[in-house]
Amino acid sequence: MNKKKVVLFDMDGVLYHSMPHHAQAWKETADWLGIASTEEDFYMLEGRTGSTTIDFLCERAGRSKVSATEKEAIYARKATRFHELNDGSMMPGAKCLLEKVKAGRLSASVVTGSGQPALLAKLKLDYHGLIDPGKTVSAFDVKIGKPHPEPYLMGLAAWGIAPGEAIVVENAPLGVESAKAAGIFTIAVNTGLLNDSILLNAGADRLFHSMQQLADQWDEIL
Repeated sequence: MNKKKVVLFDMDGVLYHSMPHHAQAWKETADWLGIASTEEDFYMLEGRTGSTTIDFLCERAGRSKVSATEKEAIYARKATRFHELNDGSMMPGAKCLLEKVKAGRLSASVVTGSGQPALLAKLKLDYHGLIDPGKTVSAFDVKIGKPHPEPYLMGLAAWGIAPGEAIVVENAPLGVESAKAAGIFTIAVNTGLLNDSILLNAGADRLFHSMQQLADQWDEIL
């Protein structure tokens, strides 16, 4: 493995135990739109921007894409419900892992498809001194989003490093695809509802079942 300099972390399902709330909020929003879905669908769709998630749901239901104004209203409804549900819990083991990353003299930042300002702001408090908030890549920065490599290419560009100098920690198949398309060694942490095979088939180089398990074995990976 090449000399690593930076670890790029996804946020939901990796640093925060927020995916169950995202999945429920999206499911309720889809129900409101009259579109059949399951919460597992949104684990599969995780990493997409809100706009492309809405496009996907409409397309799958055989509906025309909605206007930008309608999208804003739909996403606002989903975001409001997410904030009602979300308790802001940090993912067990995440802080321990980031402390190990820092102790190993690696830097860290976040690459997320999320557009939730409150949760992005919370990173600065919960992971103060462990993550560089100035190098965050979020839904506000990307045009295409995961599974396209754009988000992780932007993450590399923020640090001015090559793909071989980074590690990605992801929990979502689309995020794994994005990172691998960017040429980065990718660790999947299966903290959700999906079968391990889905993350491995997406291209994950290693797979763990919790952030604490990854933290416990971090030194072996490096």
